[in-house]
Amino acid sequence: MTQKTIFLLLGGNLGDREKNISEAKKFISLQIGEIKKQSSIYQTAAWGVENQPNFLNQVIKISSLLSPQKILLQIEDIEKKLGRKRYQKWYARTIDIDILYYENEILEEEENIDKETKNLKIPHPFLHQRRFTLVPLVEIAPNFVHPILQKTNKKLLENCLDKLKVDIFL
Repeated sequence: MTQKTIFLLLGGNLGDREKNISEAKKFISLQIGEIKKQSSIYQTAAWGVENQPNFLNQVIKISSLLSPQKILLQIEDIEKKLGRKRYQKWYARTIDIDILYYENEILEEEENIDKETKNLKIPHPFLHQRRFTLVPLVEIAPNFVHPILQKTNKKLLENCLDKLKVDIFL
């Protein structure tokens, strides 16, 4: 099996946000694959459920031999190690790790791998609607083409209707 290129979004708004992102990257390196590139860390207001603390977000590009399903299982293990609790969708959390892209693959699983995991959809279904995802993604991969929408990340950002402010934090 050959190394695959994967883009992940790391984010959180509870606890020591910087430390949580840093710890997540350490676990990703150990459990999933080598980090090849990383964006700046950005601060944004919450998206979806807005009455909560600001988030820090970062996009990383990794190289891995793992399948998307195995990556998802590792992500959920890392989130648990870092204190993630799933209360409700888009709610405050110590860490959230999303698979944005897995190569140019398109995947939509209806069935959960098990009762604890979320449905796997690649590319991430909200990627093109969220500035907090697109701004760091464009920083490290402006010309990567979304396999469904057939537009570059840069073009997706230009067309994004989300007006949330995304500021460089680090």
